[in-house]
Amino acid sequence: MIEFLAEYGLFLLKVATIVAGVIVVIFVAASAGRKGAHDGLEVEDLNQKLESLAESLRSAVTSKDERKKAAKEKKKRDKAEAKQGSSRARSFVIDFKGDLKASAVPSLREEVSAILDVATEKDEVLLRLENHGGVVHEHGLAASQLVRIRDRNIPLTVCVDKVAASGGYLMACVATKIYAAPFAILGSIGVLAQIPNFSRMLDSHGVDFEQITAGKYKRTVTIFGKNTDEDRAKLKEELEDVHSLFKEAVAKYRPDLDLEKVATGEHWYGTRALDLGLADELRTSDEVLSERAAERDLYLVSYKIKQPLQKRLLANIDSALEKVDAAGWRRQFESRLPR
Repeated sequence: MIEFLAEYGLFLLKVATIVAGVIVVIFVAASAGRKGAHDGLEVEDLNQKLESLAESLRSAVTSKDERKKAAKEKKKRDKAEAKQGSSRARSFVIDFKGDLKASAVPSLREEVSAILDVATEKDEVLLRLENHGGVVHEHGLAASQLVRIRDRNIPLTVCVDKVAASGGYLMACVATKIYAAPFAILGSIGVLAQIPNFSRMLDSHGVDFEQITAGKYKRTVTIFGKNTDEDRAKLKEELEDVHSLFKEAVAKYRPDLDLEKVATGEHWYGTRALDLGLADELRTSDEVLSERAAERDLYLVSYKIKQPLQKRLLANIDSALEKVDAAGWRRQFESRLPR
């Protein structure tokens, strides 16, 4: 018995040590986040970044004399440009990585507002978009931020390297031009509602579920009560209405699309999406930026928002759910690859 108690006490001590260690790690991470994170707009000169990368490689593969010659020519060019003043058009680059709740929208709003105060019609906004879609009204708001750019007659370019589906394509379709990587996923112009129902489980445990509403359609399909055909029909009607709004938004900005063909809820890969008119050209964002850098000044614009610990933890949960959703896309993709 004494030996058992000693082993049990040692086990509890180990558990307590592990728990204490986890708490310390979380506290340190939260403290670091509070000290380092702050709200504010950040702007990065992408021309300078690309040139710096090229210069690093050039210095490794060229001779000393060649480097001196190149540096002299660059200095001469820079001096001439500084004297004349830069009259080149600008591309303002924004990154948007979506999740189920489109939680990057607050940053997007600030980024768009800042750009609209500076950009002219000869400039452009280039959005690098990665978005599987999610909640309708959240992604609708994200698309509305991009509409603000179009309404100011500023060209909007969207680059899709991985995925712009469902709510993601609702955002992408606003663009003046859509570039897609050959195997990027586009489309999924449809609406989905998946609702579990636990009424039979509650019945088996003798649990009653009461739901009282004012208004015939305040609540239709429920996860705990018994659903009727009328409930399901009403939900279907609502989904069809949202689908109609989705199609109207796509048709407004891409009027040449055959909606009967593409608004079926299906998704396509870049090459097929190009054939259907969902994209305008096959090219990665890296290719587009490299091309722009030769003739434009590129600026990466990002608005950082400080998040409290609770929100960061919830964001991690959302991220995990998003990875599950992304895994579903990946399985669909892999199922189409030859074995």
